Amino acid sequence: MKSILTADVIDPAFKSGKKEPYLKRDDIITSIGEEKAKKYEIPPTPPFDMEYWRKQFPLLKTHIHVANCSQAPQSTFTRKAAEEYLNSWNRMGMDWNRWTEEVFNAKAEFAKLIGADPSDIAVGTSVSELTSAVASSLPLNAGRNKVVVTDAEFPTVGFVWQAHEKYGFKVEFIPVKRGEIDIGDYDRYVDENTIIASICDVYYYNGFKQDLKRIIPQIHEKGAIVFVDAYQGLGTHPLDVKQLDIDLLASGNLKYLLGVPGVAFLYVKKEIAHSLHPSLTGWFGQEEPFSFDIHKMLYAKGARRFDNGTPPVISAYIARAGMKIINTVGVENICQWTDILSEYCIRGALGRGLDVISPRNVGMKSPITAIRVPGDSHDFELALRKENVIASARSDVVRIATHFFTTLEDIDYVLDRFVKILEK
Repeated sequence: MKSILTADVIDPAFKSGKKEPYLKRDDIITSIGEEKAKKYEIPPTPPFDMEYWRKQFPLLKTHIHVANCSQAPQSTFTRKAAEEYLNSWNRMGMDWNRWTEEVFNAKAEFAKLIGADPSDIAVGTSVSELTSAVASSLPLNAGRNKVVVTDAEFPTVGFVWQAHEKYGFKVEFIPVKRGEIDIGDYDRYVDENTIIASICDVYYYNGFKQDLKRIIPQIHEKGAIVFVDAYQGLGTHPLDVKQLDIDLLASGNLKYLLGVPGVAFLYVKKEIAHSLHPSLTGWFGQEEPFSFDIHKMLYAKGARRFDNGTPPVISAYIARAGMKIINTVGVENICQWTDILSEYCIRGALGRGLDVISPRNVGMKSPITAIRVPGDSHDFELALRKENVIASARSDVVRIATHFFTTLEDIDYVLDRFVKILEK
């Protein structure tokens, strides 16, 4: 049942000593009520059952896990999915009908995340593979040969595009300025010679989140197509490929989607799929993969032409289970809570004198809050592990990457450990 929380409700509750979290699932709080709650320092609670979900991640009993930008913790659901495949393999020896059904179900779960249809999704083993497949599918005689990439891309993406320069493509990089990409630079770099713009949703280094809603129309106006690497934030904020008019989107599964390495998914817009012919291909990308006719190559219709060799079955089992958690909790609910965590983390880090290099505006960042540390950041990550904190180092920063199961108390503990290690 919904409750409407006003200042008239919060005032007497606080004065009577009631200080438990004020915001529960489906509750509505007025703006004045929210001001009162902040004044009394009554902490918020997420719009889902935090206690239940934390129990589904056994690692959280002994550690604080804020390395979700690198690898999510194992859940009871993903472990059960892995065991389901192993039991099937042990019981049946070979159960390809069931296994390929599970691969399709994983595609469907991914499609649900991004507002697509299952038929729009291809499966691969990594974003490196799928980016290579996209690069290999572009026409070499289209009258356009420029590929625009940003300096905020994960290195694998830049490497793939540079490797394809031997086919005549020319790669240009949009620079990172003060930890962000200037949206005006898209107009300067994307032109009538651009065949594709390869852009990230989130900058892996500091969590800067690009405004895809504004960027994509700029790219389309120049006649180029858009490829989005959503790996660094998918599952933590709403992303609808049809509303945003994204042409191609790829993501792996081991970060916020709660899965494992060895599986990745590619969205391909129906309207352009027929014009793309990947040379990085395999038998599952063919219209009739079980015909076993080596002389007859016929791409499958739609996104399935980007399927490659034998699909990663066990990884697909686990991936589906992880994505199902995200879809059950709800991406909007996750976004609401991780935004609260981001604001709390930034405020707490600055209050402790830490060097925050992520955007201060929560609307411009993912759940990653990057803190610059002296010396070797990997050593700092190892020092945190000795304090039962699992974080993720990159370059000169250690990233605090929260998820829906992270609490405010977790944030305080982690930040205090930062201070403790720095004092040493």
